[in-house]
Amino acid sequence: MASIEQFPRTKALDLTKLEADVAEALPLPLSKKAPSVQSEPMPDYVAHQEGVSRVGALSAEAVVRDYEAAAKEIEAMGAELISAAKKCETMTAEVHNAIAYLRDTAAAYREEAKKIFKRIEDCAMFTEDVRKTCETVKRRMVDGNGIV
Repeated sequence: MASIEQFPRTKALDLTKLEADVAEALPLPLSKKAPSVQSEPMPDYVAHQEGVSRVGALSAEAVVRDYEAAAKEIEAMGAELISAAKKCETMTAEVHNAIAYLRDTAAAYREEAKKIFKRIEDCAMFTEDVRKTCETVKRRMVDGNGIV
């Protein structure tokens, strides 16, 4: 453990200089007063009781104003939530429209696939008929009974 003798001696603390340094560091001169508590009227849902002391009345006013400011902030958040909900509703409607478009597009693709499927099978059957016809004609030519 360090003893007090190990620390160098410092000169006495000049309180006047310290006060001047603190006052200089403050953004407002010390002569300026804080804003009045009565800058806004008291909310209409409260009223002072008869006989309450000045300190009690001022304290109650300060607290109710703080609560009122918080209540207004809460209401503002509610308005922001309503705005966000409206945006969500709009986006949801757009999503439903996109889903309907995708369903219509998928149905059109299936319809096109059905047409192409049928066309390919029709071509395959036609090709098979042509092949059979060619075989029949070839066989008649080889047998000699198909030439007129």
